[in-house]
Amino acid sequence: MPLLWLVLTVLALAAAGFFVARQRALASAGGEARKLHSLPSYYGFNAVILTIAPAMALIAIWAMAEPTLIEWRVSGAIPESVAADPGARSLIMADVRRIAEGLNTAVEQGALTAEQARDIGGNIAEVRAQLAELGILLGSDVQPEVLEAAQSYRALGTTGNTALTVLALLLAIGGFAIAVMKSDSDFRARNSVERGVLTILVAAASIAILTTVGIVLSMVFETWSFFGMYSWTEFFFGLEWAPQFHGGSELGLLPLLWGTLYISFIALLFSVPVGLFAAIYLAEYAGRKTRAIAKPMIEILAGIPTIVYGLFALITVGPLLRDYFAEPLGFGTSASSVMTAGLVMGIMLIPFVSSLSDDIIGAVPQSLRDGSLGVGATKSETIKKVVLPAALPGIVGAVLLAASRAIGETMIVVLGAGASAQLDLNPFEAMTTVTVKIVGQLTGDTDFSSAETLVAFALGFTLFVITLGLNVLALYIVRRYREQYE
Repeated sequence: MPLLWLVLTVLALAAAGFFVARQRALASAGGEARKLHSLPSYYGFNAVILTIAPAMALIAIWAMAEPTLIEWRVSGAIPESVAADPGARSLIMADVRRIAEGLNTAVEQGALTAEQARDIGGNIAEVRAQLAELGILLGSDVQPEVLEAAQSYRALGTTGNTALTVLALLLAIGGFAIAVMKSDSDFRARNSVERGVLTILVAAASIAILTTVGIVLSMVFETWSFFGMYSWTEFFFGLEWAPQFHGGSELGLLPLLWGTLYISFIALLFSVPVGLFAAIYLAEYAGRKTRAIAKPMIEILAGIPTIVYGLFALITVGPLLRDYFAEPLGFGTSASSVMTAGLVMGIMLIPFVSSLSDDIIGAVPQSLRDGSLGVGATKSETIKKVVLPAALPGIVGAVLLAASRAIGETMIVVLGAGASAQLDLNPFEAMTTVTVKIVGQLTGDTDFSSAETLVAFALGFTLFVITLGLNVLALYIVRRYREQYE
């Protein structure tokens, strides 16, 4: 059964369980709801939880685990003569998945029967022609072992889907039956529902934590594999970035890190003053009508896709800086530069600083302003010596959020700053960032047994450590100034 139909069936059972359990509970109390331990709806919701929760949990776990298990089993069955090394095996598995998907599509569209898809080894030319009519290219160089692996992959997927359907329906029906049987006047349905909701909430919170742990562990393991192939000293202290997939690569981090920090610094140098001054104006000086117009207009900047900012940098800002600043001053002739990407990124970051700072400044108690004005301070002195110190922890958090956003930006850098990895102080020279090179190393046919591909995980882990350090610094500053203020 298709996954969508399975989910809809479980939901239909849960809806039926709600009404059946509710009516059974009322019937056990002679139709008088006041004789029930809980409200009638609690009995229905108890049936919904017992029907949905086990089945959906199984579906979620199965969806995550099944592809890995099938791939592990099929990959292990491929002979060593066909896949001599892990890189070749990963490429072969890509072909296996593609062929298995093609066979499934052919069966679904009626070009092949299930038996033909299972037994095509002796008539591969005819099957290739049938798949080609559907736009599925099997290729003329498909080895028999790969075709056999694809058939096994498809068969295991079909078997797994059948097993999932049966088990999920059994769990749903079992939960339905248990909930209905328990629905009598003495059953504490409210307590059961509250425990179920608490379990769901804990599971939802755990998903976020486990996702973070999974991301970190995946980066750590792949980074460890990279450093098993490439010296960590050359990576962290290397001054040249020149990956060569045929060997002899120079994978120095410093040029990429310099470009990342340089562009982010220029972006923050532009966005922080503009955003903070805009926030002060909106919170302290602007009238109600002006604020109602200005704040939404500023926040629109946060909703513009970064690819649009990149095009703006490429077509407008880059040529403008080149024609009116770089060339007349003798700094360069390229429209792609650190300054181009930094300024456009700074425009993008203005709402991050402005909106958050505005909300934080607005949260400062009015009594502080009144007390300062009452002792003779002017409005500007009150803002400078009372409001901003009180709001400083939140403003620091807004600035560091903008910094993390700048460090992780990709599209503006690709179109505005170029892809040249170099160490240079000239802001009108083309440079690149860590995120751009991560995309570059993982684009196209990648061999995850090579250092040139695994370096992307080392770069990602480096960015993770940098942003973690920024968060720790922000926490320290916030606590220090908050204690001083309190």
